[in-house]
Amino acid sequence: MMLCPLVRRTLAPKGQTPKLLVRGRHRQKVSIIAALTLSPIRRQLGLYFRTIVNGSFNGASVAAFLRQLLRHIRGRTIVVWDRWNGHRGPDVRAVEADHPRLKLESLPPYAPQLNPVEHLWSHLKWATLCNFAPADSEELNQAIDPAMRKTAKQRSLLLGCWRGAKLPLPRCLC
Repeated sequence: MMLCPLVRRTLAPKGQTPKLLVRGRHRQKVSIIAALTLSPIRRQLGLYFRTIVNGSFNGASVAAFLRQLLRHIRGRTIVVWDRWNGHRGPDVRAVEADHPRLKLESLPPYAPQLNPVEHLWSHLKWATLCNFAPADSEELNQAIDPAMRKTAKQRSLLLGCWRGAKLPLPRCLC
């Protein structure tokens, strides 16, 4: 997410145009990676995420996220994601080789509508953090963390992201 806010309609007293002051430098950002998880055994949806301030995810950081995810999730794990190069590099393939219970599957080329995490990003940008103008990337990161933690506790929102992708749910979560 960049420091430049996504501007949404807001309310203000008549004749007083609201002002949204942007103080941060335009190249500052916070990169986020997330996994929306389904546990058919525990009948729960989950959300795991990680941020990088003023940097970008690459194959090594995606592999580190996968290792972190595998520490929290037991049993067979299937990761379904898009075809971004960072998801297919040698670091990620090494994690897959080291963990036989991990299976990586790719979505069809350019199909963001099938990715439940894309619906999560949309909610974060257009509902949770809209009109938010942080001073710097640290302030943005400090706003993202509690927003994502709050989202992780909202089962109906996570279910909505999953259903928005029109992916089938296990019967136990319907």
